[in-house]
Amino acid sequence: MTKSGKEGIIVSGHEMPIFTRTYDLLTWLLPATNHFPRAHRHTFTRRLLDAAFDLRERLEEANLRHGRARLERLALADEALAWVRVYLRLATRWGWLSDGQYEHGATMVAEIGRLLSGWQKATRS
Repeated sequence: MTKSGKEGIIVSGHEMPIFTRTYDLLTWLLPATNHFPRAHRHTFTRRLLDAAFDLRERLEEANLRHGRARLERLALADEALAWVRVYLRLATRWGWLSDGQYEHGATMVAEIGRLLSGWQKATRS
C-alpha cells in the first residue's frame, strides 16, 4: 500500500528516505533563494527551483511506475539533480549562497544522489 505523507511516501509501511530528503531540500532551498538578487528571480532562480521541483516530481512519477517506465523517470530525476548541482555551484560562485549554505545544500544533494542511484540499481535488478 502506498500513501503520501507530509514528508515522504510510505511503501509497505516503510517511508522511502529519498522522498524525505527531497522534501528537506525543497524546504531549505525555497527560502534560501528569496535572498538571491531580484534581477535574477525570473531567470536563474526560476531555473534552480524548477530543477528542484522537477526532481521531486520525477521521483513521484517513478514511484507510480514499474520496470522500464520507472527507470525512465529515475533517469529524468537524475538529470534534474545534475542541474540542481550546477545551479547551487553557480549561486555560491556569485556569492548568493555562503560557503556554509553551499556545503549544507551539497550534502543534501549528494545524499539524494546516492539514494537515487540505489533505487536505479534496485529497479534494474
